[in-house]
Amino acid sequence: MFEGITKEMQTSVILVQVNPGEAFTIRREDGQFQCITGPAQVPMMSPNGSVPPIYVPPGYVSQIIEENGVRRVLVIPQQPEFHPGGHSPLHHPPPPPHAHMPAFIPHPAMMPPPTHLYTGMAGGVGDMSSQYISQYHPAHIYSEQDSHSQHGRPAFVHRDDRTSKTYERLQKKLKERQGVGGGGGQVKDSPPPSPQKTCSSPPTVDIHNGVGGKGLETEQGQFSHAVAGPDRQTGRGKNGETAELDEESQALQALLSTISKPVVSIHFCCLISFDLFSNSILMFFCDSVSTNVDENFYEVSISITGKDGKYKNVYRGEELSATLEDLRPATDYHVRVQAMCNCLQGSPSEAVSFTTLSCEPDPPNPPRKASGTKNSLLLQWKPPCDNGSKIQNYIVQWDEGKGTGIYEQCYYGPLKQYKMTKLSPASRYAFRVAAKNDMGVSEFSEVVDLFTSYSVPLPPFPPELEMAGVTWLCLKWQRPSSSPKEDDISYILEMEEEGSGYGFQPSYDGDELSCTIKNLHRSTKYKFRVAAYNSEGKSNPSQVVEFITKPDRPSSPCRPVIRGRVLPNSFKLTWEPPKDNGGAEVTKYVVELSEGLSGLSWELVYSGPAMEHMCEGLKPGCSYQTRVYCMSEGGQSPVSHSTLQVQTPAVPPGPCHPPRLVGKPKAREVQLRWGPPQVDGGSPVSCYSVEVSGPQSEDSREVYQGPDLDCSVAGLMPGKPYSFRLKAANKAGFGPLSERCEVTTGPGNTYMHYRLEWGAAEGSMQLCYSGPGVNHEMKGLLPATNYFCRVQAVNVAGVGSFSEAVLCQTPCSVPAAVSNIYSMKDSRSAPLYSPSTCLGISWESPCDHGSEITSYLIDLGERQPVVVGPVTKYIIQNLQPDTSYRIRIQALNSLGAGPFSHTFKLKTKPLPPQPPRLECTAFSHQTLRLKWGDGPAKAATSDALQYQLQMGDRSGRFISVYKGPCHTHKVQRLNESTSYTFRIQAFNEAGEGPFSNVYTFTTPRSPPAPVKAPKVERLDDTSCEVTWEALPPMKGDPVIYTLQCMMGNSEFKQAYKGSATSFHVQNLQPNSDYRFRVCAIRQCQDTPELSGPYSPTVTLSPQRNDMATGGSATGSGSKASTESNRARRSLTDEQCAFLLLMVFAVIAILIAFVIQYFVIK
Repeated sequence: MFEGITKEMQTSVILVQVNPGEAFTIRREDGQFQCITGPAQVPMMSPNGSVPPIYVPPGYVSQIIEENGVRRVLVIPQQPEFHPGGHSPLHHPPPPPHAHMPAFIPHPAMMPPPTHLYTGMAGGVGDMSSQYISQYHPAHIYSEQDSHSQHGRPAFVHRDDRTSKTYERLQKKLKERQGVGGGGGQVKDSPPPSPQKTCSSPPTVDIHNGVGGKGLETEQGQFSHAVAGPDRQTGRGKNGETAELDEESQALQALLSTISKPVVSIHFCCLISFDLFSNSILMFFCDSVSTNVDENFYEVSISITGKDGKYKNVYRGEELSATLEDLRPATDYHVRVQAMCNCLQGSPSEAVSFTTLSCEPDPPNPPRKASGTKNSLLLQWKPPCDNGSKIQNYIVQWDEGKGTGIYEQCYYGPLKQYKMTKLSPASRYAFRVAAKNDMGVSEFSEVVDLFTSYSVPLPPFPPELEMAGVTWLCLKWQRPSSSPKEDDISYILEMEEEGSGYGFQPSYDGDELSCTIKNLHRSTKYKFRVAAYNSEGKSNPSQVVEFITKPDRPSSPCRPVIRGRVLPNSFKLTWEPPKDNGGAEVTKYVVELSEGLSGLSWELVYSGPAMEHMCEGLKPGCSYQTRVYCMSEGGQSPVSHSTLQVQTPAVPPGPCHPPRLVGKPKAREVQLRWGPPQVDGGSPVSCYSVEVSGPQSEDSREVYQGPDLDCSVAGLMPGKPYSFRLKAANKAGFGPLSERCEVTTGPGNTYMHYRLEWGAAEGSMQLCYSGPGVNHEMKGLLPATNYFCRVQAVNVAGVGSFSEAVLCQTPCSVPAAVSNIYSMKDSRSAPLYSPSTCLGISWESPCDHGSEITSYLIDLGERQPVVVGPVTKYIIQNLQPDTSYRIRIQALNSLGAGPFSHTFKLKTKPLPPQPPRLECTAFSHQTLRLKWGDGPAKAATSDALQYQLQMGDRSGRFISVYKGPCHTHKVQRLNESTSYTFRIQAFNEAGEGPFSNVYTFTTPRSPPAPVKAPKVERLDDTSCEVTWEALPPMKGDPVIYTLQCMMGNSEFKQAYKGSATSFHVQNLQPNSDYRFRVCAIRQCQDTPELSGPYSPTVTLSPQRNDMATGGSATGSGSKASTESNRARRSLTDEQCAFLLLMVFAVIAILIAFVIQYFVIK
């Protein structure tokens, strides 16, 4: 609250008292706003000494109290229960919405406007003290923070010159009409412009729940020059009058465009107020256009996408205020108003931003059960929309499980979950929830019934197969019969793939009673079991069931191929099974055949499980296409990728009709003619052949061959009967002969004799017979050879022409003799081949003389001949070693045996050598040196006789340890006191001999390892103590030690023998040198003791005189340690060899460097 204090003076000073926790906003002379927070007193000048009007928000009243000449204006609330400021918001309810607001601008239509505005909230939130901001609540009235005229309208916006002149002319014409007409009452003149007119247009304030925005935006007033409606453009009198009406319409439109920004007052709806300049001007325009003020109306549009966004009309009417309802709480809106009069429409006003008030939250969704047990439920809920005020607490109510509809509060707090405990098992409880913020409590959500858990469910029945696919199985199962419907039961479906070895793996976890398992293998057996569980635990799994996925359809078979020859009427097809059978065996194959190469029609010719088929009933010389597909349990496969094209061979044509005689026969010539055969055999007829048989012989001869359908046969005998037969030929050959055609030649002269020419080639025939005979026998011909012959007739009339050459082939005969026989060099690779008892021979195949060679006869002299098949090499077995054989070969065919070949002499090898005697010449605990035979220890690899030594392993098998010509071998890396078995074999070019008897050799026991140099410590002048390192027992045999001592240059004598590792030597002479060494002895149970090598010698020097007492203590020890160090520094053989190698390498590098530098350069 605030108090205004006035003082009666000519020029009064008004003191505005601002109480603590309140703010007072003023406008300074430079136009800026200043916010002053209380407690403070603000002095203000009043030029006429009157108290300015104090505007109070709704629910408050102002009261003037005069005390001691001082008038005080109190702003107090109407409610008697209101308590002014000073209450903490943490312990008391928040104050009324306007309890802390200093003053507000009223709605223009509700109260008269003030002369000046003293207070406001334009300073924004940033100008107020932070300690009071949290106590303020949204105001209900929003207004612009600029100066107003005395009539309550905003300052006139900026106009251009043309509009101003039109406005003045209209004012003048209005006065003249009033004076002439003597009509109406006094019209109010337009008020003078506001003092702020020269400044920028009134700022737009972005108001959010009663608190001003952060800045003021400058509005740019512009006039909208719109064209008047059609009724205004048509004149009613003179042209001048019509022009004046147009100007009046433009002026009226400009006036409509000067509508002020609306004033917003927010409750739970939005109240918007607006106004024009004045009633007088509006009445003037209305009178000039034959209308009145009641015809004006306004449009209010609103936007939620920004000032420049899309606006939606929400009100249209004549009232100067509008109430907008159904707005969203805590939402930014932008509103503007537009004035209209008849057909004229002004420009929209500048948009005003406001934010609706916050309110109680929306009702939340019902709580859900997050988890639960027999005696508890965990409730969870989602926060609803807070409607601009943060949700502080939630209220959860329940019916305590009684089901009476009466609810009690069980939780109040800010969390979004709550756990109810101490509940009854398997019981129903009803819950509902509400949200609360600073504005109030929301409505309760819908009631939800939740149940506590039951006991662990029983094992469900095994799952059942609903549907099966290639890669999926759809299973279903039933809810355990003992579990009530209210119990939340989930299920785990476990699966095991056959042969995977992973056992049962979970494949589904949920509350559904069916599941589809995907990504499985085709035609595979899977095991399933299901288990049920609730919050109390998991049941035992059901019985295991097995289901198998369906097989997939197989892939296409391989392209069919031809097996054997293609016959004119049939061919045989074979094909391979598909590479992928889809997981099931192929049940049958289907073969389809298409005649021609078009592939338009296919005929099924085979269906069955076989993978071959004989296609029969085909046409000769015709093209066919074949394709194959298969079928299995998974379905039908695609057809083979490519079809097989088959061309059946053509056959010789069918028989022709007998040739017919053309004209009369001549003495030595007749003319014949014929037609083509009815069946061409699948290939066009290429030629015809005419044969004739004479009167004296039934043998026929060919007299014509060619493509023509007629011929002239010459060279006949006059007056003789002849028979003619015809046959046709295509690319497959000649067909059968036709029926005979009997023709008798005409009379003529007789023949004298004949000439016969014979030769192996058609162009090089020679005369071989001349005489009256009509036959001749040729001798000395080669079998299965082609010969050509022709004949010529000679009579008294002259020499006739030669006949056509005739091809004659001699019959087949027995094969020719085998020409060459060879000894096989690579016959060792043959199984069961022994050069001592076997001979490998090969030969060249002779000429078969027209008949294929069926076998060969190998003659070995005194032995029984050997008959072999049609091969060109053979191994003769079961022969005598070191024996010579005479071999000859004879070829045979179906006609008989050919002549023998020349004799070929071969000799078998002697027998392989016998194994030598094996003996052991040297041995140790890790090596055995073996020797056999008589000869040097080392021999060349080119020696004919070689040996193979084998040693037996623990499993009784023999492994080769040496193979070569040497007579000795050293076997290393053996174990001590172990028996080993050996055998030996000799071999040469004759082969491998037998193995010897098994020899057994045993390695001796190994002696102990050398002991390191002992340590000697002098105790006094006549005694010392010798210590040495202990050795572990050797395979259970104990180890003892022998200590030897030597004084001066005498011999070593034994000082101690036993198992101890130290010995106290006494009775030493003070001025003598002593040397000590230790030897380890292995005490064997069944053999004598084995002594190892002695350790390095350690020397004990005598003590010096007393002058070197300081060093005497260390002298003997130093000597002994020096001797020991020398012993340790002794290099091994390998180290010495490596050192020598490095020295020689360095010397070689130096020599090479010297040669390079001094000799070459």
